[in-house]
Parts: sequence; C-alpha cells; structure tokens
Amino acid sequence: MTIAIVLGIVVIALVLFSLETIPIEVSSLTIVCLLALTRVLTPEQAFEGFSNDTVIFIFCLLAMTQGLATTGVVQLIGQRLSFFARYGHQVFVFAMMGTVAVFSSVISNTVTTAAFLPVAIGAAHRAKVPKSKVLMPLAYASMLGGMVFLYGTSTNLVMSAAMQKMGMKGIGVAELAPVGLPVAVLGMLVVVLLGPLLLPAREGQAGEAGWSLRDYLTEAVLPEGSGYRGKELSEISKGLGLRVIGILRDGQPVAAVPSYRLDGTERLIIEGRREDILRVKDLRGIEIRPDMKLGEAEEASRDSVLVEASVPAGSPLVGRSLKDALFAERFGLVALALHRKPAFQRITKLRMLGRLFGQQSLASIPLSVGDVLLLRGSRARVAELADGAALLVLSDYDYQPPRYGKALLAVFLFLGALAAGSLGVVPLSVAGLAGMLGMIATGCVDARTAFRVDWRVVLLIGSMMALGVAMEKSGAGMFLGSRVAEMATYGGPRLVLTLLMVLTILLSAPMSNQAAALVVLPVAVSAASQLGVDVRPFAIGVTLAASCSFITPLEPSCVLVYGPGHYRFTDFFRLGTPLTVLLVVFLVFAVPAVWPFDGSLPAAAAR
Repeated sequence: MTIAIVLGIVVIALVLFSLETIPIEVSSLTIVCLLALTRVLTPEQAFEGFSNDTVIFIFCLLAMTQGLATTGVVQLIGQRLSFFARYGHQVFVFAMMGTVAVFSSVISNTVTTAAFLPVAIGAAHRAKVPKSKVLMPLAYASMLGGMVFLYGTSTNLVMSAAMQKMGMKGIGVAELAPVGLPVAVLGMLVVVLLGPLLLPAREGQAGEAGWSLRDYLTEAVLPEGSGYRGKELSEISKGLGLRVIGILRDGQPVAAVPSYRLDGTERLIIEGRREDILRVKDLRGIEIRPDMKLGEAEEASRDSVLVEASVPAGSPLVGRSLKDALFAERFGLVALALHRKPAFQRITKLRMLGRLFGQQSLASIPLSVGDVLLLRGSRARVAELADGAALLVLSDYDYQPPRYGKALLAVFLFLGALAAGSLGVVPLSVAGLAGMLGMIATGCVDARTAFRVDWRVVLLIGSMMALGVAMEKSGAGMFLGSRVAEMATYGGPRLVLTLLMVLTILLSAPMSNQAAALVVLPVAVSAASQLGVDVRPFAIGVTLAASCSFITPLEPSCVLVYGPGHYRFTDFFRLGTPLTVLLVVFLVFAVPAVWPFDGSLPAAAAR
C-alpha cells in the first residue's frame, strides 16, 4: 500500500511539474506536504532535505555567482567573443561554446547562460547571424560544461549528497572529468556541425521577450588626461568592443580607420546596444557627450535610474530637437543616446557625419514619432512622464556599473570557498557561507543583489530529496528497480544502465534535472543490488544523464534562450534528439570503462 501511495505522489509530481498551472515552488512544497500527511515520512524526515549541508551550499554558491557577475568577471571574457564573429558563424559558435563550457564547468550553468546571453545576442547581431543559430548552442554549451566538474551544476552536488546519504562515496571534484570532458567536446562538435542544418533562421521582432536589440546612436569624447589620447582607434573599437562609425575633427568628418591616432579633439560617433552605451558611461578615459549634464547633486543621486522612452504621436517633442526643446532643463533628464527606425537611423548617421544637410550633433536633430531615447535621471522626474503626453516610458533598466576593481577579489573568494569545502577544511555549507559573506563584506556584491537567487531551486531540491527518501523507505525504489533489473536478462548491466539513463532523461522533461536524478537514484541502487554489480556506474550514469535534457526547452538554461531566440518547442527536438542519442550511446560505453560494474565488489563476487 505504501509503495502505491509513493508512486501515486510521484505521478502527481510529474503532472504538477508538467502542467505548471501552479508555481513550481508551490508544487514542490505540495509534495512534501503529501508525504507528511500520508505518513509515508515523519515531519522530521519530510523537512530534513531543507537543512541538508549541500542544499545550504547550493544557496551560497548561487549567491557567490552573483558576485562574479556584478564584478564583471564573466562579462569581461564574454566581450572578447565578438572578435571571433569576423571569422564566420561556425568559428564564432565553437569559440562561444568553448568559453561558456569552461565557465559552466565551475559556475552554475543557468547563471553562465544568463551572463553570456546579452553578449551572444550582440555578437550575433554584429555578425549578421540570426540569434536562433546562436542562442540554443549557448544553452547547450552551459549544460555540457556542467558535466565536467562537481561544481558545474547543482545536479552534481545534489547527487553527490544523495549518494553519501545512501552509504556511497560522494562524487569527487574532478571525478566526472574523464567522461564529462570528452562528452562536452563531442557535444560541441555535434552542435557546430548540425546546428547550421537543423536550427531555424528566425529573427522575429526586435524587443520581443524583453531583450532589446535596438541600436542606439551617441557621441563620445576623450576628456583631459584620457589614456586613449595618442593611441590608435583600434584600442577603442576592437579593444573595448565599441562600434565607432565615424569621427568628427574640427567639425570635419575623418575616416574611422583602425590605425587613426586620436589626439583628444575628436568627437566619436558610436552605435551600439543599450549595454554598449552604458558601458561607455563607466569607462575611464572616454565620456558620453549628452545634450547637457545634470547638476552634481542630482548626478550623484542614489535615486538615479535609467529608462528607455519612446516619442508618441502628438508629443510636443515631435519635430523639435533636444536642444530646441530645452530637454534637460524641462524634464530634468539626460538623453544619453537615440534609437530610430532603420531608415531614419541611416539618415541620422549621414547627418551626424556631415554627409547630408550639413553636420549636426545628436542634440540638434529633430525628433520623430517612434524615436526611442535612453534617459538617465531621478525616479521622481521619470514618474512625471507617467501621463505619456511627451514621452512613453518603455522600460526601467536597473543598471549597476560592473565593479571591475573587485573582480580578482571575487574570483579569489569564490575559488577559496570551493577549495575549502571540497578539501574538507570546513564543511561545504560553512565554506559557502564564508565565501558569500566575504563577497558582501568586501563590496564585491551588495546584499540585496547577492540574495537574488532562484529560491525555487532551493525549495525544489529540498522537496525532491524528501521524495527520494520516501522512494527508498517505502520500497518503491526497490519495486521499480526490480522491474528494470529484469531487463538484464536481455542485455546485462549495460542495458539496465541504458534504461536508467533514458528514464532519467525522460523524467527531466517534466521535472527538474535534480528531481529526475533523485527519483531514479533509488531505482539504480536497487537494480544494482539485485544484479550483484557495483552501484557506482549506475549512479554516475544517472548523474550525467540528468544533464542531457536537450530534447525540450524545459531545462532552465534552455528556458532563458527560448524567448530571445524566437524558438518553437520542435526546434529543440530537431537538434536535441540526435545530440542526446549520440551522447547516451557514448556514455553507455564510457561510464563502465571508467567505473566498472565490478569495481568495488569483492574478488569472489566479481568472479
């Protein structure tokens, strides 16, 4: 009876996670509640997962990765990726996937995908490659990289803790590398070769899914004492990843060739995405030249925000320039950059370069309906635009300048916490907590940002650990394991390993990777026991299979790129299916080669 109850709760979990009619965190807690109400588990057992050492460490790890993001560690590397776009689509995709996989091997794959997403979109836009050809490989690379080391994905950490709880040795920091590394390389090669054939060339409308691809125009100058004075333009255009489309010197256009040597008297016409323009604002030695600077008190206000605002029909700004409208004085906002419709944008470039109707500055060009301004000012001033008569606010962009000066410190604290925890100097939870508090105390990240972790992951892991305990204590795992073990008659342990991996992959579609692996692990333990073979290859196989959720967009990394890439559900099936099949075939032979089925059995049993 208890087995039937547990299996019924598993079915309920699958239905809830599949339909997503209620939030995933509510579904997770519902499972815990059902296990306690049916008395399958005591309340102490049901809630034990939330106090697990690894769960606490995962929370701290997610908080520390926020510190790596705010200090610009990931972004600095990502900006260099645009260099490879000039060598073609496949070279860029391979370079991007390799870089992402390296970061994802030690950083949460979801955080890595989120950090590289705007970089990949911008590079694809500059290379004139459809985003749909780039973003799915980005998500897949983060998932592949997570299979190399223990800390690459929370699934590895959760499975290591669950294995220890079942009396097995936990997963070593680099134990997965002998199989995970070749799997990652093989996966990247498959995506690079098949991606151009199977991925759609689909762009959709700019601005969908909350990701703006607007190209803004702005003007920049080199202030007194700038380190770029006397240097070549290439140090700004290529070195900083900024698109300088023109140079004005003494009012006359100059060819913006990479070898042009800057002397500080020039005005640089820059075109780029919102993030590019905001990055210019924080670079030393180069300044945006807005129509007018705000007073020092208002400029330093902590209440300052960045917004995008469109010029609606009937606005008093239509037909008037920022200068004529006394924009800064009237609205108390600084216009940092301007985006226009493609045809108007091209004409505006020519006007700013003096090639059409005489040379004009950005502040002296008349505005049109549909123009979008990137504005900076106080929240109170932005609130005054609420009526939409003059400007229609499109988005409030919570921009925080990267704390580049803290980057090395953030890396040191992050690696130090990982080393202390993995070497057993202190417990994992203590190491993670010390690393997180260290980042907050040293200013690598503020507390509010650090705690912007996905609490759903923490709740889901704790809840699914309780379900795993129920599977074990009720005998449900033994029951399913015996059914799976019966297949060994037709193919031996390797066939059972294949079935366990396929089961994990199928379950990871409606459930999270962690939940699927935790549900299948007791089945693997029971199957190994009945077959009389070592359980470790089964446990490792299930762990690695949990990171092979390429067929659907339900894995968090895939969810992040689903909207911006304008994908359909079937797009993931087309590329994900051959990728999954090839990797499973490889793993079925590679896992037993590294972790033999008779690896830890006594000699007599092995014979």
